[in-house]
Amino acid sequence: MPTAVVTGASSGIGEATARALSAAGYTVLAVARRRDRIERLAEEIGAIALTCDITDADDVARLAEAVGDRLDLLVNNAGGAKGMADVAAADLDDWRWMYEVNVLGTVAVTKALAPALVASGAGTIINVGSTAGRVVYEGGGGYTAAKHALAAVTETLRLELNGQPVRITEISPGMVKTEEFSLTRFDGDSARAEAVYAGVDEPLVAEDIADAICWVATRPAHVDIDLMVIKPVAQAAQWKVHRRPS
Repeated sequence: MPTAVVTGASSGIGEATARALSAAGYTVLAVARRRDRIERLAEEIGAIALTCDITDADDVARLAEAVGDRLDLLVNNAGGAKGMADVAAADLDDWRWMYEVNVLGTVAVTKALAPALVASGAGTIINVGSTAGRVVYEGGGGYTAAKHALAAVTETLRLELNGQPVRITEISPGMVKTEEFSLTRFDGDSARAEAVYAGVDEPLVAEDIADAICWVATRPAHVDIDLMVIKPVAQAAQWKVHRRPS
């Protein structure tokens, strides 16, 4: 049975991905900081819960030890956004958090688990990026900078692992309505979080992205999907979203 690590598995895309991969026959190691959530998830789907802060070196080392010598799939999903301040008014603590979680945490986990992925003989790394890593927008400087950096890391990794039995994909979602992403960005302000999706017919949901991740992971080993950009029909561009009249 193939084994998968999914970071950020306590909610949203990570949780949906853990469920989809488990249903597809993977032994899933559900990784997140919130022990209670991942333990409930693990009990429901027959996964293994691993508490880990991907920005903590000791936690990442313990994760690598738990994974062992062989790993088939790594889904680097943990990430997030904080704030909507202009660059000239940036909260540098928010920027540091976004870079640590979206970029350095992903690099740390990838570095720790790369040997096990190579040892599998057909490893796969799927990094969950964002359309924010392709197009910038006002108020999104910190998040777009972090996701652009993640895109660069993904493309560089593909070059550097060329010749090794590991394929690398970036899944780049547009507008996805999950329970926590916008709440985190707006520091728990539920009204601002809901306004992001106001009037939008059928924004993407976590299960849509999980389905894409599962599809990529289950392609034949010689097939590498470099990049998959996924947006709802209502979102023509980062800055152009159709909304029903209020």
